[in-house]
Amino acid sequence: MYFPMLFLHKVFGYRGVVLFPWLARLYDRDITKCTVTSPEKPEIHGSKELKGRTHPYYQVLVDARDCPHIRAQTEAVTFLASHADSQALYAIPGLDYVGHEDVLPYTSSDSLPIRHDLFQRFFTHNPEKVPPLMAQETLQAWQEKNHQWLELSDVHRETTEQLRVTAIPFYMGVRETQNTSLYWWRYCIRLENLSSETLQLRERNWRIFSLAGTMETVRGRGVVGREPILSKEQPAFQYSSHVSLQAPSGHMWGTFRIEREDGYFFDCRIPPFSLESRKGSRPGSETQE
Repeated sequence: MYFPMLFLHKVFGYRGVVLFPWLARLYDRDITKCTVTSPEKPEIHGSKELKGRTHPYYQVLVDARDCPHIRAQTEAVTFLASHADSQALYAIPGLDYVGHEDVLPYTSSDSLPIRHDLFQRFFTHNPEKVPPLMAQETLQAWQEKNHQWLELSDVHRETTEQLRVTAIPFYMGVRETQNTSLYWWRYCIRLENLSSETLQLRERNWRIFSLAGTMETVRGRGVVGREPILSKEQPAFQYSSHVSLQAPSGHMWGTFRIEREDGYFFDCRIPPFSLESRKGSRPGSETQE
């Protein structure tokens, strides 16, 4: 396939345009589940038991007309402010990461096929030409400027009782607060119900381990203020959140408490993932675009 291109998201159904590809490392625990591991001692992706494989992902713009109907946050890609003493977060609306298997290419005769503030800055579209969509130099400049804060490297996936959870961590940068370094990450979580039963996420239970030797437990109702229902008609939900550590690395794992329509509860595993920083990286003003 060529880049860029128009596509439909196979799971969330929105229209979008591919900006550029990422070659991610996918750690799929469903493939390597030959032993049962304790949730207290998760296997992180560097272990011998779990090997990653390369898998294409794409940076995409989401059509603004579809945003109100998507069961995913449309302001999920966030950046730290450029000032070293600020904890403010900035978001780029309508920016997403999509796996190759979820991309359904299509063509359009519309001169403006995607409604997004950045579309006309990044592309020219002429249905009479092949390919009809051409990237402008501004897209390459934007990619180079924001590369280290957009970069996707590791994807983690695990299925429990036909509920698949995908976790993608992103390093955001470091902040100095009262002579203490605070390292920030955002992480994207996607839940997908592969069964015909209706499920509802009721609780979250996280364990967050820091290289400094601290362990934090986070429990609460739902996620991002919601208790999403995953049905056959709407099987998926995606959200993003943030975590900070007083150490340059750590890891996270946990479970979601899930209720079936018959009242049965089960714990769905969240695949363990590492939180790794890049030394010398600091957010710049470019992240505010």
